[in-house]
Amino acid sequence: MELVVARIGRAHGIKGEVSVEVRTDEPEQRLGPGAVLRTDPAAAGPLTIETGRVHSGRLMLRFAGVKDRTGAEALRNILLIADVDPEELPAEPDEYYDHQLMDLDVVLQDGTEIGRITEISHLPTQDLFIVERPDGTEVMIPFVEEIVAEIDLAEQRCVITPPPGLIDEHEAVVVSTRDEDGEDA
Repeated sequence: MELVVARIGRAHGIKGEVSVEVRTDEPEQRLGPGAVLRTDPAAAGPLTIETGRVHSGRLMLRFAGVKDRTGAEALRNILLIADVDPEELPAEPDEYYDHQLMDLDVVLQDGTEIGRITEISHLPTQDLFIVERPDGTEVMIPFVEEIVAEIDLAEQRCVITPPPGLIDEHEAVVVSTRDEDGEDA
């Protein structure tokens, strides 16, 4: 099974080093020196990790054959993909890989269809589901337990309980800055 384990970020320095956004719970195992990783897009790889280190809380990697900043910059935003034995996948009930969540139908608790997950954006504070609605528009759903009530992989659906305004602007709660007498506060 193929899993995305990292996304290459910016070049660091002049000797071909790059920062990476880690997307695995086991970076020591999957992103260590000597690891050979496929890439997306495939034409950029495979890449062999030559060295790795942590700098200011970020993982920095250098790949075989990439010796300067220009080569490192050409790798930006490339996804690193590892082969993983399905037996190694976590058995934790609330842990998911991106490939398990992609294309899930997103519905409200009453069954109202919202759309389907087309992308997962990994941000520093939380992950976001990018959901394509039936009309072609997109909505972003924070992947937090207060909003995502249930992930049902067997039924291929994600049940959400969004706060007012998250799905439809006309449902947004307007917070007034006026006091009880109607004066601006």
